[in-house]
Parts: sequence; structure tokens; C-alpha cells
Amino acid sequence: MPDVPPSTLRLGLDEAALAANWRVLDAMSGTARAGAAVKADCYGLRVVRCLPVLRDAGCRDFFVAHWSEVESVLAYIPASQVSVLHGVFDAAQAAYARAVGVRPVIDSLHQARVWSESGGGRCDLMIDSGINRLGIAPSEIADPLVQSLDIQVLMSHLACADEDSAMNARQLAAFRAVIPHVAHREASLANSAGIALGADYHCDLTRPGLALYGGVPRSEFADTIRQVAYPEAALLQVRDVAEGATVGYNAAFTAPAPMRVGVVSLGYADGIMRSWAGAHFVHGDRRLPMLGKLSMDMIVVDLAQAPDLHEGDWVSLPYLLPDAARQTALSQYELLTVLGNRFG
Repeated sequence: MPDVPPSTLRLGLDEAALAANWRVLDAMSGTARAGAAVKADCYGLRVVRCLPVLRDAGCRDFFVAHWSEVESVLAYIPASQVSVLHGVFDAAQAAYARAVGVRPVIDSLHQARVWSESGGGRCDLMIDSGINRLGIAPSEIADPLVQSLDIQVLMSHLACADEDSAMNARQLAAFRAVIPHVAHREASLANSAGIALGADYHCDLTRPGLALYGGVPRSEFADTIRQVAYPEAALLQVRDVAEGATVGYNAAFTAPAPMRVGVVSLGYADGIMRSWAGAHFVHGDRRLPMLGKLSMDMIVVDLAQAPDLHEGDWVSLPYLLPDAARQTALSQYELLTVLGNRFG
């Protein structure tokens, strides 16, 4: 087979910004060290591109969600540095964890039993301090199944760290109450937003995710966290549209005068949802407003400010995550993780 032609989509990744974000979060973690959540293919920005940057910046603790994510990260880091947040449901998962050397995060008494009966070994343990997702209930901490675990990291997860909520202090108190009652080597509570809550929340290890990749979950990060992702797409066609002609599905836009427009190789199959309608692309400092409804693979833009553009020229979608979240009503997490796999 011949080589595949270059993609008409590309995802610019500012590696220096990614490394700087980890260093900022590590410094903000005080005496704790910062790890990195690299689940969901590094929040959609690709393990192959992001994980080596985080490793070389100094990160030594990495968290994935699914067992299917393990193999890709082990190409860059030792298995001993990897924790799998969804834990072990059955003997097959336990055998896989032991064979490759990663740590499961034990999330229930059932998982504790599966892990112990399959041979046990080093693991992490999640305590549910109030979010009511995964985790051992504090009332279960004295169970012999829990007490017999060989725990590296005792962890919990904050539900409202991106808000000034009384629940943060309640969860901190609940987690602290458990810490003396189960043997472990390290404790971890804070996610990205939790780091900004202060030293009480840092414990031994923090687990940032969103902020690594340019997300700003709290105002404390507004001046320090840098944009990492820059989606770009090529113009597939440039055309003239007559006054009164309509553009796109449902004839949602009518040209008020003769216009020059461009068809951009990007759409909701790439994670750019119809909630982006009314936003704009840029070429240098020139704005190219979107026209009509977004399509699955294409977006039409107004080239009034850039009449010199032609087929094959590249345009950029402004993707500063706080601004994009306001434009689309999507969360900053969604904006990252929905980016499709067609970006080159």
C-alpha cells in the first residue's frame, strides 16, 4: 500500500507549556510531589506525544482508568509508576496487573477479595470520602480484606474542589479520619483543583489531570496554567457565494451580500460540536467567523478578512479552554476528551 497522504487536520501541542504546567502544579503541591492523570489518551491529547514530555519534566506517578490504556503508557515509563483507577473486577484483570507490574487501585471489598485471592501484591486503595463513585466506604476500613492489603497509595477524590464548597473540608476530614486505621506508604487526595485548596489537601502525592493540559478549574491557575492544545484544519475549498444564497444544513445562514467563503476540514466527528456555531477561526490575527450549522466533517467560514486564502491553507480554532467552555457550554474536560482521532 502507498503511504497515506498527510492529514488535513493537525493538533498543535505546545510541549513546553505542558512541561511548564506540570512544574507549576508540582511546585504548588508544596512538600508533596505531583503525579499525572494520563487516562483517556492524556485527556485526548495523545499519550505518544504527552507522556514523554511529562516524564522528562520530572513526573514519576501516572494514573490511567482502563486496563486497555496500560500498554500504551508502558512504552514510555516503568510499570511500577502506573496505577489503574478502575481496579480489578476479576481474576483475569488481577493476573494481568501482576504480570505487567502495574498497581490496581482497589475500589471495593469485592475487588479486595479478587486481588487477595489471586495472590495479592502491591496495590493502591481508594476511599470514598463523599463523592459516592468508586471507593471503600470508611465504615469498611476495618474489614480484614482491607487490612491485609499491601497498599502503596491510600487515596480519595474530591467532588467539589473547583468550588469554594464546604464539602471540601468535609471530605478532607473524612479522609484524615481513615488514614491512621490502615497501613499504607503514601496518601493522596488532591486533583488539579484540589492543589489550589492549600497544603492541608496535598498529602504526599497530588494527582493533577485537567490543568496539565491547559484547563483552568479555579481562578488561582488563571495566570500560571498555559494553553497546550491548538486544533488546526486546512481549507478544502474556497468559493464565492451570491447575495441571498444559503449556506449549510437547514439553510441556517443567508448571505446578506456577495461573499467569499472557505470550507474547513473539521466538524463534530472531530469533537467540534454544533455548540461552536457563531464562533470563529483565525489566520494570524484575522478572524474567520463560522457560517451556519457545523457539519460532521466540514465548517464554512467567512473569508472577508482573509480574501487571499486558498485551498490547502491552514486556519486555527481558538482553543483556550476557559474561553471555549464559555462559547460552547461544554466543560473543559469535554473540550479536550472529545477531540477525535483524525488529527495528524
